[in-house]
Amino acid sequence: MSDNKGFFGALAGVKVVDLTRVLGGPYCTQVLADHGAEVLKVEPPQGDEVRDWGPPFHEGDASYFIGVNRNKRSIGLDLTVPEGREVLFRLLEDADVVIENLKTGTMEKWGLGYEEVLKEKFPKLIHCRISGYGADGPLGGFPGYDAIVQAMAGWFSVNGAPDAGPTRVGLAMVDMGTGLYSAIAILMALQERNRSGHGQFIDMTLYDCAVSLMHPHVPNYYMSGNTPGLTGNQHTNVVPYDRYHTKTVDIFIGAGNNRAFQRLCTVLGKPEIADDPRFADNGLRLSNKEAVTKLLTDLLAERDGEEVCQQLLKSGVPAGPVLDTAQVMASDHTKHRKMAVELDGWYQMTGIPIKFSRTPGEVRTAPPKFGVHGREILAAHGFNETEIAKLSDAGVLVEKRK
Repeated sequence: MSDNKGFFGALAGVKVVDLTRVLGGPYCTQVLADHGAEVLKVEPPQGDEVRDWGPPFHEGDASYFIGVNRNKRSIGLDLTVPEGREVLFRLLEDADVVIENLKTGTMEKWGLGYEEVLKEKFPKLIHCRISGYGADGPLGGFPGYDAIVQAMAGWFSVNGAPDAGPTRVGLAMVDMGTGLYSAIAILMALQERNRSGHGQFIDMTLYDCAVSLMHPHVPNYYMSGNTPGLTGNQHTNVVPYDRYHTKTVDIFIGAGNNRAFQRLCTVLGKPEIADDPRFADNGLRLSNKEAVTKLLTDLLAERDGEEVCQQLLKSGVPAGPVLDTAQVMASDHTKHRKMAVELDGWYQMTGIPIKFSRTPGEVRTAPPKFGVHGREILAAHGFNETEIAKLSDAGVLVEKRK
């Protein structure tokens, strides 16, 4: 029943029943699917709502959906009715993982709770739940959204320039970070199951993951007693580590140690700066950050940014131009690393960042239209044509979005 068509990635043979929608869960399951896991995307009658989060659209599906749902198959299923839940039980019979981000308590209300039902019925099943804040505690049960969790977990307070004020991180990294953490957790649980033979429940929250990503701000706070604030493009612990204007393009330089700082000064034609006792080590450069910044700003103002970046890189100093999305996806290095992929004459997206030597991932299928695989999925799970027709007529198998 797999759509892998002879593809054997690192996760070939792993079956995932995916009840997630929006971003964190789908991003997690796309990572798994890219490496061979069979992912059945079970969508509610209205479909994954981010199919509508556009423009832009392709054949009615928004780019937001298309970006995180490749290599999956879709079935529309109404889980609010008992017949739909019976179908789900059939899908779970040989599944390794079920992952969901339904409103806290929904699975239990439907008779699908892990402790109450799934653990006994499917003892090897790994159940991963993604929620905003968890089921209990002061915020337990409340819905979580990326930007709100960014605000509540301290991200706003350290992101942005002092003159502009706290700013949301421009990527949905709470959602995507939770998706990555969830993928890691699932792989850990699968590894542990190899030893114990038992599945388990994984409780993932946006809030926990956002707090865990507050590095180095949390350790800085605990060890200094000072509450971190806005730093703009500068690093809290390293100087120079900042964006600089040049004659042609803004660039970013990160000279994280004394040797790199010496090489930076040499490339800029002023090796004597590195001998200034104010800049002898990173701690002193941090204390004299304004002086370092002014010197470098003046030296770079009339230089060609691309050229100086190349000189710095060849000298062993991390540096690069500030590029926009179009420039990144057109970059020769992006193409060389296969991080820009095309499929089926229309699907253009980022590639697979995890590079295995023997079992590389593969972009095999574009994101599915809603419910397009419903009948074949049911047939592969033992439903005959009469049963499938009955489920469709009753609205349990949903083949058109409502």
